Amino acid sequence: MIPDYILRMRKHIGHDLLWLPSVSAVVRNDAGELLLGKRADDGRWSVVSGIVEPGEQPATAVAREVREETGLDVEPIRLTSVVSHPHTYPNGDRCEYLNLGFECRLLGGDARVNDDESEAVEWFTPDRLPALDAHARLVIEQALGGTAETFYLPAGTAWDDRDLPR
Repeated sequence: MIPDYILRMRKHIGHDLLWLPSVSAVVRNDAGELLLGKRADDGRWSVVSGIVEPGEQPATAVAREVREETGLDVEPIRLTSVVSHPHTYPNGDRCEYLNLGFECRLLGGDARVNDDESEAVEWFTPDRLPALDAHARLVIEQALGGTAETFYLPAGTAWDDRDLPR
């Protein structure tokens, strides 16, 4: 669901670029499978992601987004990536997201489509993931990479899908 404040801004700026804070969640179940949602806007599989609302802390936002989109309760346990990346929606709206990727612990609930942002919610083994965009691959790779350090693109580096993990 698009927050009201963004809908109000879009009335003034149309499809022009918006700079927005966002969060993404990498959630695994007891079998080690990864939670993915199939986006309703473009039909692609992705990690659960969403916009941080004004006055909201990123850890609160990531838990809220997972609950809203999947019905699952999670606890963010580690910040794994910080990157900005562009996104153009099918309706032409352009955004540049400053995204914080979190590894999250599953606390409970049953994975299900819980709102109109997803067509499906499923668990996938890490070796049998569906096609994912570069940002989703990067967030997953950093969460599962086994390092305690948070990933970021080095100073002077621009986002370029061709140079990111496949």
